[in-house]
Amino acid sequence: MGLNEKPLSTLHEKSSYELDDFDVPTGREEAWRFTPLARLKGLHNGTAGASGHVVVDVDAAPEVTVETVGRDDARIGKAYVPADRVSAQAYNAFEKATVITVPREAVASKETVITLTGAAFDAAGGAASYGHIVVKLEPLSEAIVVLDHKGSAVYADNVEFVVGEGASLKVVSVQEWDDDAVHVSHHHAQLAKDATFKSFVVTLGGDVVRLSPSVSYTGPGGDADLSGVYFVDAKQHLEHRLLVDHSQPNCKSNVDYRGALQGEEAHAVWIGDVIIRVAAEGTDTYELNRNLLLTDGARADSVPNLEILTGEVAGAGHASTSGRLDDEHLFYLQARGIPFDEARRLVIRGFLGQLIEKIEIEQIRDRVMSAVEAELAR
Repeated sequence: MGLNEKPLSTLHEKSSYELDDFDVPTGREEAWRFTPLARLKGLHNGTAGASGHVVVDVDAAPEVTVETVGRDDARIGKAYVPADRVSAQAYNAFEKATVITVPREAVASKETVITLTGAAFDAAGGAASYGHIVVKLEPLSEAIVVLDHKGSAVYADNVEFVVGEGASLKVVSVQEWDDDAVHVSHHHAQLAKDATFKSFVVTLGGDVVRLSPSVSYTGPGGDADLSGVYFVDAKQHLEHRLLVDHSQPNCKSNVDYRGALQGEEAHAVWIGDVIIRVAAEGTDTYELNRNLLLTDGARADSVPNLEILTGEVAGAGHASTSGRLDDEHLFYLQARGIPFDEARRLVIRGFLGQLIEKIEIEQIRDRVMSAVEAELAR
């Protein structure tokens, strides 16, 4: 299937399954100007051979069906069409896909955990791995899915979340790669009528991680909530590029991402794009990104974009802030006898903890808070 271009909007209009429909990024393109292409180990230009290895292990709820399928499975690529060259490279290079299905009206009794573990690799050689996951919820079903990334890898993948009519899916994606890992991923959720999708992204590890969560609607009444936290250390590049495409009436979306950065050349990028198309009357949407710069030498780029093509919306807005710790907050705590270092930790915990508390799985929530504590202790 060839190039697909949508009319009217100026955001994310190009998509194709064909690799040749995308030029090799140079870094001058708007979509790639923040990404350190030289550190992608060839994922962007085709020089990364598919000789790496990422092990996919699934611990599924008993109500859930798990299948490993070939490239010709009809369920692959139905919800998402690759939107850039790396995504198309991943789509054309994976060998096996994991398909998870939640049957109609089923309520999963526990979370389904998908663990992706990268084996040791030759960083200089650029050996890459490519993957594909489909999570399909049939109408009126409910499930929680965890994507847990760890180990060393050069990895590109696409993940499709297909949420049926009246269904509810909650996803937690944890990027806790080793320090040398490179990960470029697209997560796309397609919401049917009255479907609910909640996503929580935690990005801590890796050398370069670029995640692109997106949402589209196929019927009215869909509700998407996208949250995320990230902690960026020296020389790390953590990038999140979100797109919510409102094309159906009376749908909702809310985006809230927060990050903390410390160390020389720590770099966070957050791009939030929301499109409200002509037919999407009654849309209610808001997006927010906040960054704490804890040391000199850290950099946060935050770009919210809101494109409204109809005048009939219930609400639409965005906000972005990047700055240092509030001196008044620190003074308030120190005035009550709390030492500076502990006051600093308390403020950062509170800043990130407001979102982390939204993680409903206690083990994951405690693990993330422990990881934040470890970062603060550095």
